[in-house]
Amino acid sequence: MQKSRGEVDYLRISVTDRCQLRCLYCMPPEGVPRLEHREILRFEEIARVVWVAAARGFRRFRLTGGEPLLRRDVSALVRLLAAVPGVEDLSLTTNGCLLAREAAPLKEAGLRRLNVSLDALDPGLYRRLTRGGDVGLVLAGLEAARRLGFAPIKLNAVIVAGVNESEILPLADFARRRGFIVRFIELMPVLGSGSRPAPGFLSGERVRRIIGARYPLEEASGIEGGGPARYWRSGDLTVGFISPLTCDTCRSCRRLRLTAAGGLRTCLFSEEESDLKTALRSGAGDGEIARMLDAAVAAKPVRHMVSSPDSGSIRMSAIGG
Repeated sequence: MQKSRGEVDYLRISVTDRCQLRCLYCMPPEGVPRLEHREILRFEEIARVVWVAAARGFRRFRLTGGEPLLRRDVSALVRLLAAVPGVEDLSLTTNGCLLAREAAPLKEAGLRRLNVSLDALDPGLYRRLTRGGDVGLVLAGLEAARRLGFAPIKLNAVIVAGVNESEILPLADFARRRGFIVRFIELMPVLGSGSRPAPGFLSGERVRRIIGARYPLEEASGIEGGGPARYWRSGDLTVGFISPLTCDTCRSCRRLRLTAAGGLRTCLFSEEESDLKTALRSGAGDGEIARMLDAAVAAKPVRHMVSSPDSGSIRMSAIGG
């Protein structure tokens, strides 16, 4: 069973495969082979894909990486995309390390929403999880974004049992006090990491029970974003759970993915992709690009291929996880 074009209106765009962190659930300590600059889509190529996608009914667009703020002058790309007719929602996912510097240019360029990865508030634990990162930079970036009026700001946390499980409640408390939304993401298999870099998969339901012991949670709806998260509220706290391995989030997935190298993918867990970059650089017209988008939508499965915490693997930095 496949999805129809009307059910897919969200394009997630990786603008670089590079990242200054080496999160232990994302890549090995030495990193992964990096793409040459010429292999990465140019801003005008990304903008053209967005123009065509918006004309085909896509309304939501998210910039990711790697770390998108490592791409030079990424605010110029935001300005290009914010001006495209039909773009109703333009957002960005970042690790937050450069956000204090880039928040104002991004806001001025037309960006309104941010997702920031934050797996721990404890400086030592954050340094361990990211293999050298400074959580103070992330917190400064979050404060800058909050002051500038970005809303909503969502925190993304991957919880690894036995590693940062102790951070669940501190992250929830922090989000509540600052007016952020916190989302907990199940640990997923990652290419190049062996079997698992950390000793514990923890289900979203288990995390929800931990939070629910302190905050009486009630299911919530109407949270801006259009992604696979399921949201709960308790007073000033809004918390989301992204559970691709234990819950059927695929039926609500409305996304295609454009990799930094110009590959069009139907699913984070699929290695099959259409080569948009070659089409763009060989003179393909808008009609051909539109047909490639339509074909990807038609091929989008209603369920991913990873059925358990121990099957399959993905390379997040290459495809904008």
